[in-house]
Amino acid sequence: MKRRAFLKNTAASSALLTLGGLSLSSFDAPELSDKPKKLTILHTNDVHSHIDPFPSDHPKNPNMGGVSRRAALVEQIRKDEKNVLLLDAGDIFQGTPYFNYYGGELEFKLMSMLQYDVATMGNHDFDNGLDGFYAQLPHAKFDFVSANYDFKNTILNGLVKPYKILHKDGIKIGIFGLGVELQGLVNKQLYKETIYNNPVEIAQDMTRILKHENNCDLVICLSHLGFKYPNDPEKICDVTLAKKTTDIDLIIGGHTHTFLDKPVIEKNRDGKEVLINQVGCYGINLGRIDFYFDKKNNVASNTGKSIIV
Repeated sequence: MKRRAFLKNTAASSALLTLGGLSLSSFDAPELSDKPKKLTILHTNDVHSHIDPFPSDHPKNPNMGGVSRRAALVEQIRKDEKNVLLLDAGDIFQGTPYFNYYGGELEFKLMSMLQYDVATMGNHDFDNGLDGFYAQLPHAKFDFVSANYDFKNTILNGLVKPYKILHKDGIKIGIFGLGVELQGLVNKQLYKETIYNNPVEIAQDMTRILKHENNCDLVICLSHLGFKYPNDPEKICDVTLAKKTTDIDLIIGGHTHTFLDKPVIEKNRDGKEVLINQVGCYGINLGRIDFYFDKKNNVASNTGKSIIV
C-alpha cells in the first residue's frame, strides 16, 4: 500500500512539474520576445599584410597586432554574442614580405579562416594589378563590394559587386563599398579600365536601393576614402560623406590610418546621426560597434570602442 501511494504521489508530482514547466515557459515567451535584438560589428582596415605581431622591441608598436591574436579575440566575441559581422575597409595588401612573396594568397586565406563577411578594396589592393587581385580571389571565401569603382570593362566585372545584403536574427543589413580616386595614386596600368565615380552621388544611389527599395534596417558603408583631410577640405572623405548624404547608419573607414578610440558622430543631410569609425592600421586594433534594435528593427541605441590587439 505504501509503495502504491508513493507511485501515485510521484505521478501526480511529475504531472504538476510538467504543467508547471509549460506554464512557466508560456510566461517567459513574451519576455524573450521583448528583449532587444543586438548586432555586433567587428572591423579592421589597412592591415597591409601584417600577419605576425610586431616584435617586443619595436619602438612604436611593441608586441601588438598579429592575425592569430585577432582570431582569438573574434572567436571569443562570437562565443559571447549571437549576431556578429566581421568587415574590412581595404588595403589588405602590401606592407610585408608576405605580400611580395605570396601576392595576397596568405592574406585572403587567413581572412577566410577568420570568417570575414564582407570587405572593400583599397588603393593598395591594386598593387599587383587587376590580374593579380583576380588570381587571388579563389582564396577569398568572403565578398568584396565597391560601388564607385566601375569594373564593367575589366576582369573583375561581376566579381566585385556594389553592395551586399546580409540577414542576422531578422535584421536586414545592407553593406556597400566606396574607394578613393585612383588616378595619381595608382599606376594606370594596374587599374586599367576601372572607372572612378563620385562617392557622394554613388552613396545616395546605394542608400536609396538599400534603405528604400530593399528596406534594410541598417546601412553600412565600407569606405576607403579617408577620415578627414584638414589641409584639403574639398577632398571627399568620410566626414563630408556623412554630412552630404542620407540613410547611412555607419561608415567604417580606412586609407588615412586614423586611430579613433570610439566612433565619431556626424549629422547627415537630414540632421540624423551617422557613426564613423576607423582603427588605425596594421591590425593593431579591432573595432567593435554594438547596435541595439527595438521591436520594429529600428536602431534604438549603440556603443562602440577600439580593442587593442
